[in-house]
Amino acid sequence: MGAARLRAGLDAAFALVAGRFKRPEVRRRARLCIEGLLSGLERKNGWSLAEYAGERRPDGMQRLFNAAKWDVDGVRDDFRDYVVEHLGEPDGVLIGDDTGFEKKGTGSAGVQRQYTGTAGKITNCQIGVFLSYATTRGRAVLDRELYIPRESWIADLQRCQAAQMPGEIGFATKPQQLQAMIERAITAGVPFGWVSADEAYGDNGPLRRYLESKQVGYVLAVSCSHQITTGAGKIRADAMAKKIGKSGWQRLSCGDGAKGERRYDWALIATASPRHHLLIRRSISRPSELAFYLCHTPAPVPLARLIRVAGARWTIEECFQAGKNETGFDHYQVRLYPAWYRYMTLAMLALAFLAVTRAALIEEPAPPERAGSRQTTRPQTAVERGPTSRDTQ
Repeated sequence: MGAARLRAGLDAAFALVAGRFKRPEVRRRARLCIEGLLSGLERKNGWSLAEYAGERRPDGMQRLFNAAKWDVDGVRDDFRDYVVEHLGEPDGVLIGDDTGFEKKGTGSAGVQRQYTGTAGKITNCQIGVFLSYATTRGRAVLDRELYIPRESWIADLQRCQAAQMPGEIGFATKPQQLQAMIERAITAGVPFGWVSADEAYGDNGPLRRYLESKQVGYVLAVSCSHQITTGAGKIRADAMAKKIGKSGWQRLSCGDGAKGERRYDWALIATASPRHHLLIRRSISRPSELAFYLCHTPAPVPLARLIRVAGARWTIEECFQAGKNETGFDHYQVRLYPAWYRYMTLAMLALAFLAVTRAALIEEPAPPERAGSRQTTRPQTAVERGPTSRDTQ
């Protein structure tokens, strides 16, 4: 795809959100910020984005994040509709997960020493909870919430005020934040059939009951100690796995991964509820490695579909990686609570543009091969390698 088509696609995407920026200088700077986020800049912070925009100082770009008047949630809603228009499918999967952003100091909203799987340890960081959307056409991040710890932040009114947190903000657990984002997706009419998340969310009873009350199907990872109720009473998930005979396992694929097809042995266990099943995944090369999923199916579905939903959960990790590598998810240097949402929302819009552009490339018919051509492999497109500053200028 050439630079002209990339620019036209970005023009169309930004036109959907342009009305959320009331002043023309703010609108112009937001557009240049998104181009900078899509560029080949090594770091995408206030200074570098300002330089990309041709500004000698970072003040204007910092004002875009901190003080300029624009509707950040409106931008989120608009690009969510953009994603649905181009990637939406009735059987899509909403995936929830959190990721950490390591930070120095104590001034950034929500920062404290806490565990993050991103670093694999307890470290000084902020944690964002995200909702992504995956279909056969592509995947993108739709929504975001910044996790604010209770004791070190919510209980400290002066600290919250210094970070410009709204007075009505109260403590919310990560599953509660995910539930709020799912509720927004439902209200907005996002087409989906399933919800998936890791065990930090799957072990949360209120979240599961909320999804069941909405008649939403889910395949949620749960811990090995999770108890299911069978005709014989309650039993731990790992204890049930030991009772499965050789014929109870089926070797199936849960989709392609970075290293090719992901094949595992799977077993589906009935519970006392016809709508609930325990799905167990076993590694082929290391049979002692097991993963457990609690499934809720308002209507009967084939085992293969449940396995595909379980496999779709990993697409949010791919979104995090793409967001951090391509659109600067973790490059920000803002500290204020509203600024985090502003920067992250623009970075998510940039990532959504890449997802939609990639889907268009995949669906586009290949041009006929010219006679006598010796080329056996095609060059990378701008979207496949990530647009550079030349592509978006």
